[in-house]
Amino acid sequence: MNLQEIYEIVKKELSEKRFFHSQCVMERCEEIAKKMNYDIETAKKVGIAHDIAKEIPNEEKLKYVEKNNIEIDEIERDNPTLLHAKIGADISIKKLGFTTEMANAISAHTTGRPNMRLLDKILFIADRTSRERGFPDIDYLNSLLEENIDKAVLYILDKKIMLQIEKKAPMHVDSVITRNWILKNTEV
Repeated sequence: MNLQEIYEIVKKELSEKRFFHSQCVMERCEEIAKKMNYDIETAKKVGIAHDIAKEIPNEEKLKYVEKNNIEIDEIERDNPTLLHAKIGADISIKKLGFTTEMANAISAHTTGRPNMRLLDKILFIADRTSRERGFPDIDYLNSLLEENIDKAVLYILDKKIMLQIEKKAPMHVDSVITRNWILKNTEV
């Protein structure tokens, strides 16, 4: 399926605000893919589609994972908003014709995962640094990205983990496992 067809399908599934975010993530995926010499078209497709399941009501998310035999854990069951990544990955394969690599990037875009591939990292960073988010540390994060993509991923994971600690909220174990994997297996 070409980018325009995917764009139109995603547009129908999301609110105007969420679709604008997806457009911004798509643009950011393109920027990062160029820097990393990754296929721009693939990165843009993943960027526009990454939140396709975000606005599915939580009860429907739980029904979807059960019906489609998607394995979830206790944290995801208690916080079904996290399920949009796994459901989005499933939808992207079944409805948009994505490859497993593309779907895996969508699946990992919220929590990360050990041994992230380049596309996973591109989407993970793009989702956090898209222009509409307006985070004050974007220049610093971009400097990390220029230096080493794994440093940028680690920085985002650290921020996500600290936010959950500050909120006294549970965090998904995948974020901690991913952080530990990066520290052990990359040069950050």
